[in-house]
Amino acid sequence: MKVAIIDDEPLARMELHYLLAQTLEVKEIYEGESIEDAFQLLLTEQPDLLFLDIHLTNESGLDLAKKLIQVPNPPLIIFATAYDNHALEAFEVNAIDYLLKPFEQSRVQKAVTKAQNILQAKQPPLPQKGKDKNPDRLTIETDERIYLLPYEDILYCEVEGKQTSVYTKTTVYQTTTTLASIELALQATMFLRVHRSYIINLHEIKEIQPWFNQTYQVTMNNGGKVPVSRSYLKSFKEAVGL
Repeated sequence: MKVAIIDDEPLARMELHYLLAQTLEVKEIYEGESIEDAFQLLLTEQPDLLFLDIHLTNESGLDLAKKLIQVPNPPLIIFATAYDNHALEAFEVNAIDYLLKPFEQSRVQKAVTKAQNILQAKQPPLPQKGKDKNPDRLTIETDERIYLLPYEDILYCEVEGKQTSVYTKTTVYQTTTTLASIELALQATMFLRVHRSYIINLHEIKEIQPWFNQTYQVTMNNGGKVPVSRSYLKSFKEAVGL
């Protein structure tokens, strides 16, 4: 799940960001302090869920929510505020929850789980036909050809702009297939998303080094360097036993 936090208080954003990073459902977290920031994130990152403060500097989160009702496929909205007197107005603009500051981990987790259940109910079931035919191979299309890559040959996948690179033991395949689509096709027991731009084969990790802001940098068996972002740190540490 992709989440955006819109709050004009840096400390409040930091606190909520930290709590959201502890949940398994949240994969990417973005931040902004104004309605303008919110619209920019909606255009560029298309978050699934918006944590929105009521009182922004010279602006109202309620006004933003009223505008979002009118756009197609808007993100889910959870109001996160220090004021308890706007709950009725919040639910009138289709907010799914209302959190009061200071935030508690259990309350944030409950709200995220609720959002995840709503999002899953909206999604049609994914077709399994391709996986049934090739359960141990990733199918990608590039250079007007279709390649079937055995999972054990894939080291990691990287996205840059609209181009996704799949690094194998022998070569690199470049495709316009999104990283999200590749992530759905790969075996979760073998592969892990560690950054908004990277998926790695856990069996092909050569070395793990401490990196900036208490994160890690992973060296793969081909020498490639992959960063582990804070948003994925918890799931990475659990996967490798740290």
